[in-house]
This record gives sequence, structure tokens and C-alpha cells, in this order.
Amino acid sequence: MNEPARCHVGGTENANSRGIMPDKSMVEVKVQSLGLDRTSNTPVVILQEVDGSRVLPIWIGPGEASAIAMELAGMKFSRPLTHDLFASVIIGFGGTLQRVMITKVVDDTYYAELIIRRDSELVSVDARPSDSIAIALRMSASIYTTDDLLEHTSIEVTEPVDESDLPTPSATSDTGGAGLSPEQLREYLRHLDPEDFGRFNP
Repeated sequence: MNEPARCHVGGTENANSRGIMPDKSMVEVKVQSLGLDRTSNTPVVILQEVDGSRVLPIWIGPGEASAIAMELAGMKFSRPLTHDLFASVIIGFGGTLQRVMITKVVDDTYYAELIIRRDSELVSVDARPSDSIAIALRMSASIYTTDDLLEHTSIEVTEPVDESDLPTPSATSDTGGAGLSPEQLREYLRHLDPEDFGRFNP
């Protein structure tokens, strides 16, 4: 299932009221690792809060995972790939990527915003977290998420359990375990050992 494209662009005069400035409920995170969920054979980008230990996993598509992995590995190409092109377009129009904000989950789908500054204007562009992270890495932009997402969907390491007793996420691009209820997803994550994430090779 491919996520439909979304492109909501907003203006800036009232940046704080529009939610495009990070407030106290937003937490800065970094890409901690990129792995492969062996139970669903789906790439997972794992975000960790900068000043803490909570970890937020987001299941993503293989194309976006490759784009993130290649940037983390410092791989460069003679011609721009899609996320490189988007970064070049932002720069070409005189803009800078101020930050990426992963804001919410709706119907098992994560939502993110690219916050772009051009002169005195801030513009919010609706985007998938996977694309947003790939672009943020290329433009050295900060990544934020909400305290609520970190609190309720973070991985907690517990004693090993029989994986056959756990629900298997049928995740697709940027979905947090599609087909699972929030309670089932939290239970799955609580019992998930980080070793269950294999290394993703683009």
C-alpha cells in the first residue's frame, strides 16, 4: 500500500500559532540507526532523543531507507538522486530547511512537516517522515518529534519472549504497524529486543 502524496503549504506570519515552531512538547531526535525488522522484512528507521534514551521506530519503505542509508554512509553520486534534488530546489529558491517535525500518527500513519525558511517567511510542507528524514540529513537540519509519540511508541527493552506470541506488524511506508491497534503496537514494541532489528543494506 503506497501512501498518497500530501502537499499542504502554509504561510508564516503567525508561525507559532500554526505549530511550525517547536514548543516544549517537541523533542529533538537524531537518527540512531537504520535496521530491518526481521518479523516483517520491513526497513525501520530508529530515532533517539538527543538528550535522553527513548527511541522511536518508524517503519518505512525500502526506497526511502536506501536514501537514508546512503546519506549516513556518505555515498555521493555524480547526478542528484530524488532527495538530493529536493534539497537543491530548496537552496535554489533561496530557502533553508530549518527543521523537520514528526507531529502525529493518524490511522497508523506518521505525519511530518518540513519547515522551510525563505527570507523572513516560514513555510510548512506536509511530508512523509521517511522523505523528511532523508532530506534533513542532506541539509543538516534538526529533527523533532512530540513527547507523546516518544512516550507511547518507544522501544522498551525487556526480558526475551517467544516471538510467536507477538503480533507481527504488516507495516508499509511510514506506518507504525498497519493493522495493529495502538495497544497491540505498544505491546509489540515493549517486548521487542533491539537485536530483532537486522542491518539494512541498501
